[in-house]
Amino acid sequence: MTAVTDPTVRGTGLFRAVLRLHRTALVLWGLALLAGTGFLLYLAALSDEAERGNSACAIPATDELPSCAAVDAITADETYSTGLAFVTAVLVWLIFPVAAWAGGALIGRELENGTARLAWTQSITPARWLTAKLAVPAVLLTVGTTALVLLGEWARGKDNPNLVGDWYYPDVYVGTGPTAVAYALTGLALGALAGMLLGRALPAAGAALVASLVLFNLLERHRGSLWPTITRDTTDWEVPRSVFQVTASQTRLNFHPRSHFWPLQYVESGILLTVAAAAVATAFCLLRRRTP
Repeated sequence: MTAVTDPTVRGTGLFRAVLRLHRTALVLWGLALLAGTGFLLYLAALSDEAERGNSACAIPATDELPSCAAVDAITADETYSTGLAFVTAVLVWLIFPVAAWAGGALIGRELENGTARLAWTQSITPARWLTAKLAVPAVLLTVGTTALVLLGEWARGKDNPNLVGDWYYPDVYVGTGPTAVAYALTGLALGALAGMLLGRALPAAGAALVASLVLFNLLERHRGSLWPTITRDTTDWEVPRSVFQVTASQTRLNFHPRSHFWPLQYVESGILLTVAAAAVATAFCLLRRRTP
């Protein structure tokens, strides 16, 4: 029998092995992605009806307003707004199950039961092993989360805040931009670091959850400070609903207008990806210390 020494073949086999080993988690992610896609398509089909149901009506009907009894879509707006809120919330909280899975199952369990060391004796370097462990879920998370964010944006239709929430609401903000992908990737990186630090499944999963929760709350609390605000004298100016108020006094208001959505998104995503890169680099340093 001839041994396979081609590093390309070994690398391809390693990626296939990662897919096979974690096929249950990958199947669940695929099913969740399909379900989310189907649900968002359904909500998009409801958007026009929801707009009609959200419009003003009167009892009895007037020249300007239709009869409330004649508004067939009176409950469609509730279904639509609740459904979109659910999807954005799922995207926001994706960081936590990803972090726990990465710390517990992806890295911690394999170090704990010796599977990782066994792989390192099969012509697979530790660095290549960790690269494959991170690259496969990173690609799937990036593609899947991006698809859901884009579909969600399409399903939001006219972006009526009465139906879909204001842009600065925490769930809406995270679930409608690149920060959703950045949070998922950061959860993966923090989980990998926790797994390398602790080398045991349950403690690593718990530590990854705690680290993700701290980071999530820290950024949410200081989100308004990530980009310079606009200051306005409010004595002769009515504050519109579309502004994200940061600080306010009796006469002055510091705020972010709707146009600051993308700068805030880019800065927060940059912070998250920097944290992710630092976590991954530290995990590789720990791996080198663990191996001769």
